[in-house]
Amino acid sequence: MRILITGGAGFIGSSLIDRLLEPNYHDILVVDNFTTGKRNNLKNAENQIQIIEGSIGCTAFCSSVFQYFKPDIVVHAAASYKDPNNWHEDSITNVVGTINILNECKKHDIRQIIYFQTSLCYGLKPLEQPITLNHPLFSGKSQGGSSYAISKTSAEQYIELSGIPFFSFRLANAFGPRNLSGPLPTFYHRIKNNLPIVINNTKRDFIYIDDLIDVVEYAIDWGRDFEKGYYHISTGIDFSIEQLFNEIVKNLDVDYNHLDFIIKEPGEDDVATLLVDPSKTEKTFNWKAKTKFEEGVKTAIDWYKKNEITETFTHLKIK
Repeated sequence: MRILITGGAGFIGSSLIDRLLEPNYHDILVVDNFTTGKRNNLKNAENQIQIIEGSIGCTAFCSSVFQYFKPDIVVHAAASYKDPNNWHEDSITNVVGTINILNECKKHDIRQIIYFQTSLCYGLKPLEQPITLNHPLFSGKSQGGSSYAISKTSAEQYIELSGIPFFSFRLANAFGPRNLSGPLPTFYHRIKNNLPIVINNTKRDFIYIDDLIDVVEYAIDWGRDFEKGYYHISTGIDFSIEQLFNEIVKNLDVDYNHLDFIIKEPGEDDVATLLVDPSKTEKTFNWKAKTKFEEGVKTAIDWYKKNEITETFTHLKIK
């Protein structure tokens, strides 16, 4: 198949590319503006794929990409989340960019689109734990909590409105090699650079990148056999952020007592607990997350040790 991957230089996009190139029977085009994606993530694949730099927020750019490549399916991994105060960029990339992609998909009769959604779509105070796919979506300051969550959820609704066959994977906290967003890389970076550390008193369902990619690969190769629509990719098990911090400290073999850290309650844009029910995904795809939390953290830390981490990202406001 001819596969267009937006945000292909990012954590999820580049990890998917590595997997898809193993059988080497897909033609892949990556589109990325390299705001958070890294060219180095594609170094092992650059001779086997095509890469075009540009913003999906530009209508003319999207049109030219589809006209040139004529993809069969689209994996839409591009997202803006670098600056929680940059609502304009979030709306241009996450909402307008998605609309641009959808309009081109309709013009070119795309077989299906695969989208990655945040489980923050369920708001800051979920009504159930674990969260099922029947849980209502929330938005706005009191529930959506962040520009990232609001814009990503708006984009998901446009995808459904388009009528194009889609898989929308609502993700638990993905982690692993190449991940530069969220608590794990942030803790690592701050510990290694002797910077103050804030540990939010929250819990998350962590999904290791290889387990996540398993589901996406099934959707690409066997998508016609599966019911389209919404799915969770998660473990159904949550860990506290403090547990994650302790696991990182253990793998770095540093003196816990000498670290400069505080534990604080979640801010107004954060959710205390985010535990997501994967049962539909497990049944439909005959899949189950198999990487243990401790193993995944160790593998990620080993990658960070070999690769310089100069910056990390979060959709949360720093207070």
